[in-house]
Amino acid sequence: MLTTKNGLWVIKPFSALQDSFRLGYTKKDLFRDCIAGITVGVIAIPLSMALAIASGVAPQHGLYTAIAAGFVIALMGGSRFNISGPTAAFVVILYPITQQFGLSGLLIAGLMSGIILMLMAILRLGRLIEYIPLPVTLGFTCGIGIVIATLQIKDFLGLEIVKMPSTYIGKIEALCHALPSLKLADLTVGMITLLVLTQWRRLRLPIPGHLPAVIIGTITAMLFAHFGTEVATIGSSFSYTLPDGTTGQGIPSVLPEFSFPWNVRNADSTVTHWTFAKIQTLLPAAFSMAMLGAIESLLSAVVLDNMTSTKHHSNNELFAQGLGNIIAPFMGGITATAAIARSTANVKAGGYSPISSVFHSLLVLCSVVFFAKQLSYLPLASMAALLMIVAWNMANIGSIIQLIRRSGRSEITVLCVCIFLTVVFDMVIAITVGVLLASLLFIRKIAEMTKPIEQQVPTDLAGNTVIYSINGPLFFAAADNLFAELHNKIISTEHHVENIILQCDAVTILDAGGVHALMRFVQTLQSNQSLHMTNMQFQPLRAIVKAKHTPEIKAIHFNSTLEQTLKKIRRKEMKIQKDTE
Repeated sequence: MLTTKNGLWVIKPFSALQDSFRLGYTKKDLFRDCIAGITVGVIAIPLSMALAIASGVAPQHGLYTAIAAGFVIALMGGSRFNISGPTAAFVVILYPITQQFGLSGLLIAGLMSGIILMLMAILRLGRLIEYIPLPVTLGFTCGIGIVIATLQIKDFLGLEIVKMPSTYIGKIEALCHALPSLKLADLTVGMITLLVLTQWRRLRLPIPGHLPAVIIGTITAMLFAHFGTEVATIGSSFSYTLPDGTTGQGIPSVLPEFSFPWNVRNADSTVTHWTFAKIQTLLPAAFSMAMLGAIESLLSAVVLDNMTSTKHHSNNELFAQGLGNIIAPFMGGITATAAIARSTANVKAGGYSPISSVFHSLLVLCSVVFFAKQLSYLPLASMAALLMIVAWNMANIGSIIQLIRRSGRSEITVLCVCIFLTVVFDMVIAITVGVLLASLLFIRKIAEMTKPIEQQVPTDLAGNTVIYSINGPLFFAAADNLFAELHNKIISTEHHVENIILQCDAVTILDAGGVHALMRFVQTLQSNQSLHMTNMQFQPLRAIVKAKHTPEIKAIHFNSTLEQTLKKIRRKEMKIQKDTE
């Protein structure tokens, strides 16, 4: 266990598992976990292969990810219901890495992202999801969905493209140029799979539609093959070479073997010679993978908490995600994180503890060992259809429409900017710019809310006294405009104002910029004018106390209440009147 200086636990492994056992774990709960794990495993088998293919590697690497990462993260993690494995969100980051560095580069990047995730957990950054605005989250996930759907068009239509360009515009151009190579058989298989996926829920059966859809798609492809029309399948598109030299098509029916990621052979059987410069080149991508993994896993945990009325341990979950992504590359697995769709299916299927994810991993393991030959018959068009549904769910069009209807122009602007930047550039740029833009727009909105409101002055002091109530924080973006507005109002009055009273009970924050603007306002006052500030809250008063050495601050009169201020002004007026008599 890791602790902070004050002795508080930062990381507590197995926390979700311990929570489940602490509440009481019975044979009935074990049975529920078994059923839920099998249900999720049925979903994970075709989806893991499809995501590996979309990431540019052989399908078995997606299965290895679900086995290794799904097992480790579940047992070590901080969420009782999260199911971890390869997810669609990573495709937009992993695919370019595979094209440039091959499988070895992808595994090393995953290893680096795991280390970053563990550091984030140690630094107690588990609540970072709370600081990402909703328009940013919806924007980059929608953008990722658009990119994923675009990448699936090639296999869905059976197009002949040797290598997909790295830019999104280039991908669109390549797809358009390849349209004459469209294969009706692949398109038919993809459409049938897509139809089953979208309509399966109408049957109200307890079996998820993923496996029936790809089975029906496989049968359709076999019928085409029987009549002489070949459809691209996993077996016809992928081959493997085992350590003993054995070669084959499709997926090897062996357990994932331990190997160092930097020694793994790429698809062309070459071994990359790794240098420090190449690893440095991978660092930005690894950071992107870690950030996305943290966001998606914690977002999934929050969604599941709301569904089950439980509470996850965010830093523990990040630590487990990091550990899982460190172990998985040594077993041939690509980057993993908690998948919202599979985790939600786990809860709906009756999952009670992390043991359900263990059963899910064991089912995927059995599929590799005993059904590798059958999995090789799966058509690529069916895999593409499966990912198109995932991309549609990621786009979250319903939530975007609700956001547009309920929000102002600022939130809509942030949403559109994030979608555009994710599609045209990448997710990191989109999140960075989106958070920065959302922050600036929020600051402007808060600054516009900080206004001086003129209050009624007692009749005996009317003419030479003004009272203003300040509502809102006096920070750098609001203070200059507020004191400039006050200055203009005081100058524009018909009578000469001697006493300016500022009621500050609604001022929650006064920063260095606010103090500086206040001092400049005092400097503009004439020698016979005095500034009174009343009802100060603790933080603004503390900020002023720190600046008390300045002459301007010393010239301000502070009082705890408005009544005290008015009494002092009245006594001053009476004294002046006596002196003149």
